[in-house]
Amino acid sequence: MNADSISLSKNELKEILNKNWMTHDAMWFYNCLQECGIEKTNKINKAAIRDMSTIEIKRIQKAIGVGQLNTFDKFKSFFDISMEIATGQFMKYSYSSPATNAIYAEWKSCFAYEGIKALGVIDRYECGIMLRIDTWLDTLGIKYEVKPKVTGCMMHTDGKCFREYRFFFDK
Repeated sequence: MNADSISLSKNELKEILNKNWMTHDAMWFYNCLQECGIEKTNKINKAAIRDMSTIEIKRIQKAIGVGQLNTFDKFKSFFDISMEIATGQFMKYSYSSPATNAIYAEWKSCFAYEGIKALGVIDRYECGIMLRIDTWLDTLGIKYEVKPKVTGCMMHTDGKCFREYRFFFDK
């Protein structure tokens, strides 16, 4: 067996890369937690997510050649592609657009919740999953509202996690 004889579909490759990225993220969080404690780790984690997400969404925008996102339809199409690129099936989320200028997202389970719970600090964890999306929107200059505004982990406090986004496009 050699590298030339291995055949992975684009989707299989994407899934492996996303799982590896999330494993790196988890191991980074774990090691930071051991060194710094949960409060400092939350602060550093959220700063890293903001910085990474800013670069990530600009790279995706450039890679697919998308310019200004000045209508909801253009934005939604770009968002769909971005989510397809940046997430894996193991993340077990879904989202829909129940109306123009609206996106509703929910998680049936959460890999971050499970991992942080296993570390024993879920009660003090400040979620970074949605910060990634919020940073994308901020970086793209998209005007939006999100409900609920959550700092901790909804999966821990409510047994479910969801977000409702409202956008302010003219069309």
